[in-house]
Amino acid sequence: MAFRGKRPEHGGPPELFYDKNEARKYVRNSRMIDVQTKMAGRALELLCLPEGQPCYLLDIGCGSGLSGDYLSDEGHYWVGIDISPAMLDAALDRDTEGDLLLGDMGQGIPFKPGTFDGCISISAVQWLCNANKKSDIPAKRLYCFFSSLYSVLVRGARAVLQLYPENSEQLELITIQATKAGFTGGVVVDFPNSAKAKKFYLCLFSGPSTFLPKALTETADEEEATESAFTSERIQRRMARRGVVRKSREWVLEKKERRRRQGKEVRPDTQYTGRKRKPRF
Repeated sequence: MAFRGKRPEHGGPPELFYDKNEARKYVRNSRMIDVQTKMAGRALELLCLPEGQPCYLLDIGCGSGLSGDYLSDEGHYWVGIDISPAMLDAALDRDTEGDLLLGDMGQGIPFKPGTFDGCISISAVQWLCNANKKSDIPAKRLYCFFSSLYSVLVRGARAVLQLYPENSEQLELITIQATKAGFTGGVVVDFPNSAKAKKFYLCLFSGPSTFLPKALTETADEEEATESAFTSERIQRRMARRGVVRKSREWVLEKKERRRRQGKEVRPDTQYTGRKRKPRF
């Protein structure tokens, strides 16, 4: 369960660690984008949402909006909350479709009760287990987070939080506070026998306890260690499961059709839809 190398949360508060340089990695590092997108896809799968029905979801620790983009590609609406201004600026530059909020999850989720149909979070919750100032008490911050999360979810909804616990004691601290807040559920560990591909997903139910999803056990080839590829240009993110290039004609047509299904007013398709226009001087 140990994290290889120095853990990011040991270096200081997240709003300082995730500066402009770190945010740039989530825009230009191909491996980081790929891993983040796959974890978001797995988290959405574990939510077990109704098929073909757009839902209103919360993305905690949304960062540069990579996981939110996956939610949009699957036809859902979402709101993202993050403590790092630099990461949210990167999300705005990427033209993410969700609404963004600057906030500290350890101080609670500031929405009305029953607002969201579900919640995902990628690599964020473990940050609450560290005290960056004397007034920070991890157990209290965790309970404040989980109790407010329980409130903003529609009763019976799920939250799936991917996290990197430092040890079993930290994971126990997190699950105890979630239970105290009213959640049921458990931890799903994908690829438990792999040092590189092992992933922890805390699956929480805000209603009666139901079945806990099965973990993935096959070795994930795509998670094998490879060098991170950096480029000076922004990578054209490919829509998960489809291989459709962002901003291409096919991508634009799919996006317009999805918005029509959601009841939004959309301009009719023409031969010029999605065509790149020459720059004006």
